[in-house]
Amino acid sequence: MAEPEVVDVVVVGLGVGGEEVAGRLAEAGLSVVGIERDLVGGECPYWGCIPSKMMIRAANALAEARRVNELAGSAQVQPDWAPVAKRIREEATDTWDDTVAVDRFTGKGGRFLRGSARLDGPGRVRVGDQVIQARHGIVFGTGTRPSVPPIDGLADTPYWTNHQAIEVEELPESLLVLGGGAIGLELAQVFARFGVRVTVVEAADRVLAVEEPESSEVAEKALRADGVEIRTGVKADRVSHDGGTFTVHAGDDAFHAERLLVVTGRRAHLEELGLDTIGVDPGQRYLPVDGQMRVTDGVWAVGDVTGEGAFTHIAMYQAAIVIADVLDRTRHADRAPDPSGTASVVGGAMGAASAVGGAMTATGPSGAAGTLPRADYRALPRVTFTDPEVGAVGLTEHQARQRGINVQVGFAQLSSSARGWIHKAGNEGFIKLVADADQGVLVGATSVGPAGGEVLSALVVAVHAAVPLSHLRHMIYAYPTFHRAIEDALRDLS
Repeated sequence: MAEPEVVDVVVVGLGVGGEEVAGRLAEAGLSVVGIERDLVGGECPYWGCIPSKMMIRAANALAEARRVNELAGSAQVQPDWAPVAKRIREEATDTWDDTVAVDRFTGKGGRFLRGSARLDGPGRVRVGDQVIQARHGIVFGTGTRPSVPPIDGLADTPYWTNHQAIEVEELPESLLVLGGGAIGLELAQVFARFGVRVTVVEAADRVLAVEEPESSEVAEKALRADGVEIRTGVKADRVSHDGGTFTVHAGDDAFHAERLLVVTGRRAHLEELGLDTIGVDPGQRYLPVDGQMRVTDGVWAVGDVTGEGAFTHIAMYQAAIVIADVLDRTRHADRAPDPSGTASVVGGAMGAASAVGGAMTATGPSGAAGTLPRADYRALPRVTFTDPEVGAVGLTEHQARQRGINVQVGFAQLSSSARGWIHKAGNEGFIKLVADADQGVLVGATSVGPAGGEVLSALVVAVHAAVPLSHLRHMIYAYPTFHRAIEDALRDLS
């Protein structure tokens, strides 16, 4: 058997987090092999964030045009899916070709391998007949795949996941959406605004069940206004397909549509990674990591596979932590020169990673100079890009009460704010603040509205930095803006 190839770092899975780690480490001078079996960049650029937001942008343009009748005269709208499909195909995905992404990585000095990889013992990765030995470590960024619920008959039908929904060239006349989470609602609203008859079936008692109940209420009302039928508290028992129509059976109810979109969650497939060869249980739902994204000594993980949230911004945040930790490890390795060519952790590891979305600083959470960063998810932001947008950060009211926090809640309707009143058509939304009354800080917040995700940024800073409520109350909020409703919610909080 041929001797294994020896390199500094192997990155298995080049989604957004893995690609960031591999590229930055290669730029820092390490020898890096990046391995991906599908497309470099992962879900986000090809079937997630980017193409879905192109769809949403187009659907929102239709909705705004229809609001002309209420605000500025009259307008007639004729939806056409062709330019949307063309933009996704040509501008976002290069017809689902990752040549540009591969070239971007290799241009930074990395070596790319296409294939399925698994551990072959400590520090060793096998791809087909090739074995690669990593001197300093292995990073997993293998992501997740759609989780198909064990519903009788479903596996034998040509159901859609988000992949088929994003790639669609011609819209169906009707669509059943199984799952009322963020992805399900975003796509349901898009297709409804383009004239598709859409039904959402959700097993929980409300859509967006992980968010505040008020968010669920606003989102459901908005989708119903777009013609979407929403059925909550309904658990599918069986799915059938007769060649032209799907039928979802749920007790005494039956739902019919030309297409069925299944968006009921995602899961990591750890059993494929050979984790047992390094003493890690492959039967877990996600790959557990510590604050520096370490699975075990010399093995890190980033992105969805860690179970900390299926968000691109989490993957990039974690990537910055891994980059700093790997570079620090290489600098301290016996007889290993500093690959960044610098003489300190702050100037080397931190400097090499300083461009990673601003996530790198010269201090850790403790504020000690030179400390390597550790993950802190207290102020994890998330946005559901429906219209209105549902932005949230930190704990919900229910989560805060479960933790025994002395909770104070402040609430303000967006339509009652000056900007909301001016905006008129499409001004549904609110600001909700969840405070720790004993500490005098926010522990969570929700911003729902036409720019809910953008308004959220101020609330993320408040939660992340534990800004005292007294400071927030004495800020100057620009008038008339949507974010000024934060001041109204603070007034209600007191």
